[in-house]
Amino acid sequence: MYELFADLGTWLTAAEQWQGPDGIAHRLTEHLQYSLLATLIATVIALPIGLLIGHTGRGAFLAINLSSFGRALPTVGLVVLVFLASGLSMTPVYVALVALAVPSIVTNTYAGMSAVDPEVKDAARGQGMRGHQILWQVELPLALPLIMTGLRLALIQVVATATVAAYVSFGGLGRYVFDGLAQRDLVQVLGGAVLVAVVAVVLDLALSGLQRILFRHRTA
Repeated sequence: MYELFADLGTWLTAAEQWQGPDGIAHRLTEHLQYSLLATLIATVIALPIGLLIGHTGRGAFLAINLSSFGRALPTVGLVVLVFLASGLSMTPVYVALVALAVPSIVTNTYAGMSAVDPEVKDAARGQGMRGHQILWQVELPLALPLIMTGLRLALIQVVATATVAAYVSFGGLGRYVFDGLAQRDLVQVLGGAVLVAVVAVVLDLALSGLQRILFRHRTA
């Protein structure tokens, strides 16, 4: 075991391991690109849905159950299914990652909107605010902490799962995992897994810190 971790340390710190198209720096850039783009697409899809059902109270049962269904989808199975339909491209990867991210964003956005005190909304109506004004000026600001939590959870889930890109011959940190398995190179497999875990933890801590800074007045 000691030798394994010693070899892992050597693998991670070797200068040549960070250079070139197969180097860690390049694979990390690819992994972040896949993750951030998929989360952005999921946000564009899921955020309006969560805001709509949270504001109107309609369609909540259907949306939440669809979100639960999205969580239950096997990611690799979805990648293979879309791959068979669309051919060799990044489309299957993005479809799978977006499907994974949407539930957290929809659920947390809906929860944040639902948590707004009805008396606050009634007071806004009493001041002459219209429906869209209440949504953007009252409900959304109050719901933002939970919405950001949903975005944070979605991004971390996507980062941890973006290794599937390597399953259909693309890049990212998953390349080390799948290539290592094919070559029976345990150090490479472990190195890829460690890098994914570190990226997920660092992003989680960074977003958590940002969230505390932005909303520190809410808990003061």
